[in-house]
Amino acid sequence: MKLSIIGTGYVGLVTGACFAEVGHHVICVDSNAEKVKLLQAGGMPIYEPGLAELVQNNVTAGRLRFTASTEDGVENSDVIFIAVPTPPQSDGSVDLSFIEAVAREIAAAMTSYKIVVDKSTVPVRTGDKVAETIKRYCKSKVEFDVVSNPEFLREGFAVEDLMKPDRVVIGTRSPRPVQMMQDVYAPFHAPIIVTDINSAELIKHAANSFLALKISYINAVANICEASGANVEEVANGMGMDIRIGRRFLNAGLGFGGSCFPKDLSAFIKISETLGYDFALLKEVQRINATQMERFLKKITDTLWVLKDKKIGVLGLAFKQNTDDCRQSPAIELCQRLQKEGASLRVHDPKAMEKAKEILQNVTFVEDMNAVAEGCDALVIATEWPEFKQLDLERVRKSLTHPILFDGRNLFDPAEMERHGFIYKSVGR
Repeated sequence: MKLSIIGTGYVGLVTGACFAEVGHHVICVDSNAEKVKLLQAGGMPIYEPGLAELVQNNVTAGRLRFTASTEDGVENSDVIFIAVPTPPQSDGSVDLSFIEAVAREIAAAMTSYKIVVDKSTVPVRTGDKVAETIKRYCKSKVEFDVVSNPEFLREGFAVEDLMKPDRVVIGTRSPRPVQMMQDVYAPFHAPIIVTDINSAELIKHAANSFLALKISYINAVANICEASGANVEEVANGMGMDIRIGRRFLNAGLGFGGSCFPKDLSAFIKISETLGYDFALLKEVQRINATQMERFLKKITDTLWVLKDKKIGVLGLAFKQNTDDCRQSPAIELCQRLQKEGASLRVHDPKAMEKAKEILQNVTFVEDMNAVAEGCDALVIATEWPEFKQLDLERVRKSLTHPILFDGRNLFDPAEMERHGFIYKSVGR
C-alpha cells in the first residue's frame, strides 16, 4: 500500500520504517528541511535500537523516502498518518496547533479520497476537529475519512513494539476505512480493535495514565518498605506474580519522566476537568512522582550533609535506558538540583551525552563510565542502563574519595555492594 507519515519524530520515523519493512511504500514528510536532508543523506536525528538499519535497508529497497513537501506525501499515498508533536501547555492542556496546521495542508493537497489517520496522542474529540478542518479547507471537496490509530511505542523498544504489537486500535465513525486500515496492519499479525473514534482517542490517555499510576504506586510502596525494613523488590515480585497485576512497571526508583507519561497524565487530568470530572486520583499520581525526587535528594543530603563544593558522579542522563531522549528526564532534573546545591558533577550516558550538552552546563562529560567516579565524593545511578550493571566496582570504589553509591534504579544487590565495601543507598530497600 502507499502510505505517508507526516512528522519524523520518534513515532513518525519508527512507524514509517516499520511499515516499509513489511512491504508498504512509505513517504515520510517533515517540515524541517534540515532533518529531511539529514535523513536523505543516511543520517539519523534520534537514537533508537535497530532503527538506523531499518531505515537504511528500506531506503535502499526503494520502499521508503523522505520529503519536506506535504503535497508530495498526500498526492502519492492512499493513507496519510499524522505524527506531529502535541506539546503540553502551561495549564496541562495539549497544544494542537501542529495538528491543525497539518490538517489544513492535507486539505489543500487532496484531490481524491484519502484516509487521514491521527497517530499523534490527542485529546478525545480531536478527530472531529480534524475532520471539520479538512472539510473547511479542502477546495476540491473530495470525500475522506478521519481515523484514530494511537501508538503504544516505548522509547528504546519502539521498533520491537511496532513490529510485534500487542494490539492495534482503529477508531472511526465510518465503516469505509476499516478494511484498508486492516490491510495496513495485516502483516503485523496483531489483534485489531475497531471502535468509535472517541473511544480510540481515550484508550491512549487511559493506558499511559494507568502505567504512570503503577509506577507511582510502587514508589509509594517503596517508601513504606524503607520505613518498615522491607524490600520493595520482593514486594513487587510477590505482587507481580498475580496475573491480575503483572510485574511490569512495578520498578521503584526516581519516578517517571520523558515526553509521554508526564504530558499524557496532565492532559488526561485537563480533559477530565473539561468534561466535568475531577480526576483526583491522577493528581495524586503526579504528587507522588514529584516527591520521589525529593526523597532521593534527601538520601544524598542526609549522607553527604553539605553538597556545596562536593564532587558527585552521575551515571545516566536519558530519561530511560536505550534512548538518547533527555526530555523531562529525572536524571537531568537530579543533576540540576545537585548543581543548585553547589555540587560539581562528572556525568556519563551511553547515548544521550550530546543531547544532554544542550541542557546541562558546567558539568564534566566523561566517555568511560568507570572513570566517572574519579575524585568524587559519591556516585549516583540515575538511569537504568543495563551497561551500568557491568561497572568495575573495585575500580569505582578506589576512585571515590568515599565509597558512597546512591542507586536511583536499584541495579545492584545491597548485600553484594556491602561486600565490595560500599555505603550503598537504593530505593525501597
